[in-house]
Amino acid sequence: MSPTEPAPIDQVDFEVDGLDADDETYRDFFRTVAVHEDMLVPLAEHHDGPHSYYVLFDRTATWGHPGMPQVLAVDLQRDREKRTFEFEQARLPLPAMAQSWLIHRGCPPDAIGLDPELGPPPADEATRALERRLAEDGGHYARGYSYTSDDPDDMVIVVVLRARDAQAPGPFRVLVEEVDTERWTHTLREGGFDTAGEARQWCETRLTGEAGPLPPVRPADVAKASAPRPPGHGRRRSR
Repeated sequence: MSPTEPAPIDQVDFEVDGLDADDETYRDFFRTVAVHEDMLVPLAEHHDGPHSYYVLFDRTATWGHPGMPQVLAVDLQRDREKRTFEFEQARLPLPAMAQSWLIHRGCPPDAIGLDPELGPPPADEATRALERRLAEDGGHYARGYSYTSDDPDDMVIVVVLRARDAQAPGPFRVLVEEVDTERWTHTLREGGFDTAGEARQWCETRLTGEAGPLPPVRPADVAKASAPRPPGHGRRRSR
């Protein structure tokens, strides 16, 4: 989870001034990204010439639809010769999921590390290890449901993930990020479920009351999620 209180920050510069795009792209970029430019906190960014990758915390999301994700991943490509740009974006609940989304679009994994000065740091090695695995191997799962609560008395994010492999054992995961506001640290934990309904029910119980412990993830699930990716996996498709 990232900062929720406004603070002086350097405004993100997408460097698209003087560049053009087709009407739909330009409208979408303004509506989903540029309109909030002065309220976006750059948690991580990587620039490879005209190609840029961003992990951004959207401070306006707290006033949006209840529970909406507050992290924005942006993949921006500029063509200096043609003076045009194109982009893709995704709104995601966790920074590690935004990192994964960008890595699967060609961003080097070691180039999109989060700024340690922004947001509560990981409380333990279990959190750090799970975030690394989620960032690098998150493509094995698709997000089905999430809810972000920035209530100061219970800052928590719950996420339900579905295995892309329909034959995977324990095909549903729940991720839970909790912030300790006194120590200003966060933990991330995961649990395994057999059905989407069970996973969703656990999340709703956690948000409205005291949920039981997360069911453990079976070793076969962890091994599968950590298995080497086949050659070419995660490469950006040509447009």
